[in-house]
Amino acid sequence: MAAQQSHDLNCLTVAELEKHAEQCMDKQTRDYYNEGADSGSTLLENSQAYSKYRIRPRVLRDISLIDTSCPLFGARSPLPMGVAPTAMQCLAHPDGEAATARACREAGVVMGLSSFATTTLEDVAAASGSNPRVLQLYLFEEREHSRKLIQRAKAAGYKAVFLTVDTPMLGRRNLEIRNQFKLPKPYKIANFAEDSDSAASKTVMDGAASDTDADKREGKKSTSAPGMHDGEKRTPPAGPISFHTHAPNPTLCWDRDIDWLKKECKPEMEVWVKGIATGEDALLAVHHGVDGIVVSNHGGRQLNGALATLDALPEVVDAVQGKIPVHIDGGIRHGTEIFKALALGADFVWIGRPVLWGLSYKGQEGVALCLRLLKDEFTLCMGLAGTVKVREISKDYLVKVDKSGFVSRL
Repeated sequence: MAAQQSHDLNCLTVAELEKHAEQCMDKQTRDYYNEGADSGSTLLENSQAYSKYRIRPRVLRDISLIDTSCPLFGARSPLPMGVAPTAMQCLAHPDGEAATARACREAGVVMGLSSFATTTLEDVAAASGSNPRVLQLYLFEEREHSRKLIQRAKAAGYKAVFLTVDTPMLGRRNLEIRNQFKLPKPYKIANFAEDSDSAASKTVMDGAASDTDADKREGKKSTSAPGMHDGEKRTPPAGPISFHTHAPNPTLCWDRDIDWLKKECKPEMEVWVKGIATGEDALLAVHHGVDGIVVSNHGGRQLNGALATLDALPEVVDAVQGKIPVHIDGGIRHGTEIFKALALGADFVWIGRPVLWGLSYKGQEGVALCLRLLKDEFTLCMGLAGTVKVREISKDYLVKVDKSGFVSRL
């Protein structure tokens, strides 16, 4: 049996981890990671939604052997929890995504990698070893960019592509605008850098980058332009790939793009859709043969006023009827909240901002701390609720509390 790891007495909860990260991050980074769209009400409600539920513990059950594992990508995951794809992790710590990958490998926890990472997908694969990983994908209007990324992910052993489907346009993030956010030197958007001098590697938000001497000699354009529709035809984005110009794709549709993506990814990688929030879209996902769904609102960074992901989860689960897995992200800050999400029908949860806070706090060690806190809290919750297998967790273990304080069974 592995020896129990000692506590970090300065950080015993994810809430404390957030406070440490506030001190470690500069203002631009802190605002970029923590902001939601517009007033931030959906961001706040993602977390608050969990307080609507209370756990109904069962007692006098033998809980001496608790198994927290669950099925994932044809194998077993030691926890029903993974690290969500988040962009530009070198902002939090110089080791960035590689440190996160190493912490995930040690914990056996699956890692999601953002297309707009500051570490290449190949370097993350090397840091991950045999640990499973998935690639979050923005499907660009110019398919060749996405095709190249998919082929690289297949070659590097990624298990799945998570297609982000909630960014046909980008939500309004006011602090990002006010701060005129730029990726500071020497960091770059690594997956789209043909070489270290490429303007594309330095371009992040608005497509404006300073020309390097090499770019000038080679006649490269360093300014990106968003796509546009003149009323008769659509012109795709142009110039080096940047988040603001290329990530949003208003042309995405079920009938054309899911079939294309399946043909490009199969059989090596599964195809999931990330950003489902209604039963109707869940049914369409099943109809179009995707391998799984992530209930997500982009961490509250897209449509402000949208449902919290936990509030959207039950209708998605009801619509899918077990035909494909349903995962969820957004707002999870404690192991008891993992339990609540599973009780409402999720098969798995993804953790975003807390991992970034851990990364900022102590790099790889901080990510490991974040994962360990959530694991320990979830395991304790399972035992005290009277469950020893993840599959036993159901809505029978929850009640809902309304605004007046009245409790009702689910």
